[in-house]
Amino acid sequence: MAMALRPIDNALPVTPERPKKQAKVVVPVQKGNDENQAPLPPSADATIDYVSSENLKPLTDPDSNNFIEGLDSKDWVKVCETLNNARRLAIFHSDLLLPSLEKVMVVLMKSMKNPRSALIKTSIMASADIFNAFGDRLLDTSTSNAFDQLLLQLLLKASQDKKFVCEEADKALKALVQSMTPLPLLQKLRPYVSHSNLRVRAKAAIPISNCVSKMGLEEMNQYGFVPLLQMASDLLNDRLPEAREAARSIVMGMFKAYTENEEDKQEAWQSFCQANLSPIHSQSLLKVVTSSQ
Repeated sequence: MAMALRPIDNALPVTPERPKKQAKVVVPVQKGNDENQAPLPPSADATIDYVSSENLKPLTDPDSNNFIEGLDSKDWVKVCETLNNARRLAIFHSDLLLPSLEKVMVVLMKSMKNPRSALIKTSIMASADIFNAFGDRLLDTSTSNAFDQLLLQLLLKASQDKKFVCEEADKALKALVQSMTPLPLLQKLRPYVSHSNLRVRAKAAIPISNCVSKMGLEEMNQYGFVPLLQMASDLLNDRLPEAREAARSIVMGMFKAYTENEEDKQEAWQSFCQANLSPIHSQSLLKVVTSSQ
């Protein structure tokens, strides 16, 4: 007697004796999915198409009200399709996406927590497009909380072992730095260099160093030279080399800005470090500058 198919939620690979049954259940993603098609099994993650931003095309009917319905779908493939439509809206019709931006960001955050690697990667790619499209507007009161949660998830995904997810998260963090004013983004990133997860600390340190490299003396003064110096000192003693390298970049950016109008740059920098750090930490920061010259 032929074995009945298991419920889709617990689907197992179909036995070689019943290839026709498998063809009826597994539907290739490239042909599209609708609510009447069966969900794909876990092994089908690799069949999701990852379309780069430059290859996305405008929607023929850019109506965000229609696309919003797909965000609430329980079919992860449908959510992937909807997030790709959100990317297209962000790139070509950002004004239409703006009223739904907070909801989209919440879905992005939840999708990054999903065990489906394909959904995680799609949500990260969508995040990068949204960063590029909206920039500082993501820090508005209406979306600030959703942005904070999304930022944490991006740092966590950039810290994990799955390489293709980690690399995509790194790209999204780089897009984030490029699309936002450095000072408010630095303030958002600052808490994560004290995170209990050392990988998160390192991943946060990298965009922080990129922010500092874009800041001048006035912006550093607005943030606070002493807190910035203390943060760099802490990172310089971090366990991971990525964090220490980011710290060295921060120190050099600060040194350049702080001593810009000083005749004796080394002496000015030494006095500043010694006045605000312990002798051993002060010496570490002085060594960064001298070794780079």
